[in-house]
Amino acid sequence: QVHLVESGGGLVQAGDSLRLSCAASGRTISSAAAGWFRQAPGKEREFVAAISRIGTPQYADSVKGRFTISRDYARNAVDLQMNSLKPEDTAVYYCAVRNSVFGSAYSSAYDYWGQGTQVTVSS
Repeated sequence: QVHLVESGGGLVQAGDSLRLSCAASGRTISSAAAGWFRQAPGKEREFVAAISRIGTPQYADSVKGRFTISRDYARNAVDLQMNSLKPEDTAVYYCAVRNSVFGSAYSSAYDYWGQGTQVTVSS
């Protein structure tokens, strides 16, 4: 069993940066793929970024060039650096882990989920 806890959310202005972190406990996630998803009020959960077991990233078109996903093996964590934030990035951000080598853009592919952290970007 993997327990995931997100942190780093908050209220920022457009153009600012935030760094989200997803800390895992229960087992190491270095052998698993991980991803970040978000859900805005009234909308479905959507893919943001994923990282494979060996560190290969993939991004949604809407965040490509602004967000960076990375692993911190020492902390057993996956981070999401978000730059040039826009009001449309406002959402609850969730991290997820799947027992696979490869990341996925599909939420159904993931086995474990965190509780989420709120990101609000004001204009």
